[in-house]
Amino acid sequence: MTNGNREDLAAERSPAVGSEHTQLHKDVREAIACLPIHFRTETQVSGIMATDLHTLHTVLGATIEEQVVRTLNLVRNTWDPHDKYALYSFVRQAQTFPDVLLRRMSDGDVLLGIELKGWYLLAKEKEPSLRFQVTAAACAEQDLIVVVPWVLSNVISGSPVVFEPFIHSAKAAAAHRNHHWQDVRSTQLNSRIEIPQGITPYPSKSDRILDKPVADRGGNFGRLARTGLMDSYIKRLDDAPLCGIKTVFWRDFLRTFQQSSTDDQVRTALERLRRRIEGAGNAPSSKTQAALTIIGEVERLLEIAEP
Repeated sequence: MTNGNREDLAAERSPAVGSEHTQLHKDVREAIACLPIHFRTETQVSGIMATDLHTLHTVLGATIEEQVVRTLNLVRNTWDPHDKYALYSFVRQAQTFPDVLLRRMSDGDVLLGIELKGWYLLAKEKEPSLRFQVTAAACAEQDLIVVVPWVLSNVISGSPVVFEPFIHSAKAAAAHRNHHWQDVRSTQLNSRIEIPQGITPYPSKSDRILDKPVADRGGNFGRLARTGLMDSYIKRLDDAPLCGIKTVFWRDFLRTFQQSSTDDQVRTALERLRRRIEGAGNAPSSKTQAALTIIGEVERLLEIAEP
């Protein structure tokens, strides 16, 4: 095993100019970027305690990913406006890279792949905890890694809604990850990475396609959010409004709520969030009222939980 090729780094690379599918690849990216507009799900969540909200990713993560694939097929007019690819559709494949293929069913021809990750935006960690360890050679030039952030429409209840996805070349992301691990981060440990050989795009389930660091005490290899690749994207999501309030404020509150050991600490966090909402300087609105209603619901849940 040897250290992998470090070209690409964080740079995106589009399929070769002149490829007959170049426009398709661009249109698919546009369709993914528009997911927040078209995403729909019948899933409803209610009655969950605020202290258990952090478990939602495990419970609903696969459902969100399935709905994303369904949505992409429903909006095919945005990525195939002239029915050139009428025989192709997005399909999920279990436990194989990538998660999603744009594939023709008759002969299995694949035009691109998507490694799809869900991110519960109000999880305890302020950054996606997803790991991407696939070696660059397993990624075709047109393959993407897509992270879809989601929350419940009423913060602690309602239907899942999605926000602006993170979209990046999978091959470039793999190269950037290895470059950061070997050349950027500060460590006294061996930074060598074992790279599997003889790997090609769209591997079978039995192929060993993961890059493996020689030393990784914390199990952090593959955490894209810690390589700098997603920094500006994460910052935008922190400022994204949820019921008129920045998601970062909701996350800070829920983290305090989940980690607090006393009711007084929880109520202090509630009051701090209420002041942020009322002191935002905006005229009263339906969104402001919705946020205050949610806080009232959290207070009600707190009262129910008391002995």
